[in-house]
Amino acid sequence: MQIVRQFVLVLLLLFAGITFVLWQQFQQFMTIPINVTEQGFVYNVKQGSNLLTVSTDLQDIGLTESNRYWLYFYGRFHNKAHLIKAGEYLIQANTTLPQLLDQLVDGKVVQKPLTIVEGMTAQQLITMISNDPRIVQTLTKHDLAFVMAQLGLPDNHGEGEFAPETYYFSSGTTDVQLLTRAHQLMSNVLADAWQNKADDLPYKTPYQALIMASIIEKETGIAQERPQIAGVFVRRLKKGMRLQTDPTVIYGLGDEFNGNLQRKHLTTDTPYNTYTRSGLPPTPIALPSKASIEAALHPAAGTSLYFVAMGKEGRHVFSDTLSEHNQAVRRYQLKK
Repeated sequence: MQIVRQFVLVLLLLFAGITFVLWQQFQQFMTIPINVTEQGFVYNVKQGSNLLTVSTDLQDIGLTESNRYWLYFYGRFHNKAHLIKAGEYLIQANTTLPQLLDQLVDGKVVQKPLTIVEGMTAQQLITMISNDPRIVQTLTKHDLAFVMAQLGLPDNHGEGEFAPETYYFSSGTTDVQLLTRAHQLMSNVLADAWQNKADDLPYKTPYQALIMASIIEKETGIAQERPQIAGVFVRRLKKGMRLQTDPTVIYGLGDEFNGNLQRKHLTTDTPYNTYTRSGLPPTPIALPSKASIEAALHPAAGTSLYFVAMGKEGRHVFSDTLSEHNQAVRRYQLKK
């Protein structure tokens, strides 16, 4: 009987010892942060991975000394093991394994920024995206007409149809997906602005307003001037005057433009030469900001019909008559 008691006691002590060790390991699993620096660590959960392979991988690359089964069984116990999502994750300093599991379940993947700058052309945007190694490239050609066909919009010209904005995307995002997002955002912005436009505007369609917005975008980088410039162009259209705006001429020249706009360019007819042709050009000439679209649809009231750059921070001086405009040109452009 004494032997039995001693055997039972040994078993109890052994069980208590094992329980104590497991409890310590569990507490370490719950509280000890993953071994990453203050800058964090980008970890990639590959497609098809399960929680056990992730846990094993974390151990193999030295991010944790915790037994790989702790994370797996913890996830199974909380019914989360099957909910982890593939993608790139930034593991922040002081993150514990249970916290990482929540991050994997929530799909809080690394978001990478892409900024589409207002005033750039659609072709410049496509080139920028095609040269970005973070983006999955699926387009086999990069001319604007081909890209629009791949977006399911073969009848759209494409210029001006992508919204300038900073977009955040995750690993695995394709060029077509990003361009689709930018196109949809521009469509939404333009539709909303058109619904709230001012009365008595010389545009028959939202697309014409987009064309005007792109011209405004290229004419000034000064936010306060956009409605004023819109007012000048709107009044010129109503009076049947030509817009006579250099940016449309430059756009029409395409690769022929070397940075030096000359008088011969202003007299050489193209569909975009607003010195030789009346009305709006056939398409936008750049990607306009929301502010330029708002200006096009809410031009400032006034009587000015001309403006010229003053050479100070890109600002302009506005004139009501050609005589006043010529004086401004002599003063600010010809320095006479």
